[in-house]
Amino acid sequence: MTKEYFTGNRKRFYEQMKENSLLVLFSGIEFRKTEDEYYPFYTERNFLYLTGIDAKQAVLLARKDGAGEVRERLYILPPDLLKERWTGERIRAEQAAWLSGIDEIAFVEAFEKEFDALAVSGNYQYLYLDLYKEEPADQHRAAHFFREKKWAQHPYLLIENANVIMRRLRTIKQPCEIAAMKEAEKITRDGIVAMMKASRPGMYEYQYKAEFDYALGQYGPQGPAFPSIISAGRNNFCIHYYGYRGIAHDGDMVLNDVGAWYDNLMNDVSRGWPCNGKYNERQRLLYECALQTSDHMFAMIKPGMEMAQVDREVRRFNAGLLKEAGVLQQEDQIGTYMWHGGAHHVGYDVHDAVMCPEIIAPGMVFCVDVGIYHEEWGIGFRLEDNCLVTEDGCENLSAITPRTIQEIEDTMQKGYR
Repeated sequence: MTKEYFTGNRKRFYEQMKENSLLVLFSGIEFRKTEDEYYPFYTERNFLYLTGIDAKQAVLLARKDGAGEVRERLYILPPDLLKERWTGERIRAEQAAWLSGIDEIAFVEAFEKEFDALAVSGNYQYLYLDLYKEEPADQHRAAHFFREKKWAQHPYLLIENANVIMRRLRTIKQPCEIAAMKEAEKITRDGIVAMMKASRPGMYEYQYKAEFDYALGQYGPQGPAFPSIISAGRNNFCIHYYGYRGIAHDGDMVLNDVGAWYDNLMNDVSRGWPCNGKYNERQRLLYECALQTSDHMFAMIKPGMEMAQVDREVRRFNAGLLKEAGVLQQEDQIGTYMWHGGAHHVGYDVHDAVMCPEIIAPGMVFCVDVGIYHEEWGIGFRLEDNCLVTEDGCENLSAITPRTIQEIEDTMQKGYR
């Protein structure tokens, strides 16, 4: 992504801000893991989307006056040669300006004083902060602490949730984002194919994961886009399984739900295959139901369709196939075998933080996810692909990853390297 991309994102955001407003976004901090270790730092996605800056403790401060004019300043950590000796070089002002397209760069120590001066100037009525929480009990982030502090100091500032605007912006992907997602698809394909080729009875789940991680490692240090879900046999019935300790016994299905990222854009792809490389009769029956359902969805998704219809139609069509195959007695029993939704958006997050649309539009990218879990038969898997909505239909971005029974068996017959 170029600085023009990030400059354009900020411009679109500022256009939706009220006049006489301040915007404050934080990049985030490290979280402690043990006494002397932190978890790897992960930049707040909305901050990254607007600035391109992947650095801890940075702050974006923008002000929009009554005439609609906007001034912006980026605050970063100052150089500290001793700390940098241990944890790596910090971003410098020239680099931050080049990446973000923001001309005014200052050190973060000056941020609160300069914010307070603007707040008491009488020129600003609103303060935009990213205040998203998945659950009310979720821990506070920097924006929540800042809101509480500034409420006490500047109670006349009316709080606006910047997350609402961010979700609107991120709902439609730009051409450069789509191009990055297509590159991520190629990386993910290589990781899944590596697992397929290595697959054999007696293989541990952590060995499958090692194959995937190694393949992704050939493209850079970022690794998987999210914690990989890789399981075998009975472990497939835990939808979000991260144990990696099970063994794929002869006849077991292997389930993967994985993704890569490229230039900060992510994907989410699932495949299910027999560890021995050959689908048995029951596995073939269930997988064909999932595949036909997925193909049906990619043939019908287009602009103007209700987003909620995607999930409804996945369940309805799959139920019809399972009933026809004798697996279901009544279509309204589909919940016995389908345990989760059939669609979620992807982008800067694997479950992308978008304004969930009522109507599908060109430029949206979401997963078509068909999961079948038959506990009695010991077969559980999902077939998940990434759908790009086009002007007159849609494109399966992850069709490059083997997905038919023939493609998967042919890939696996190439054998363990």
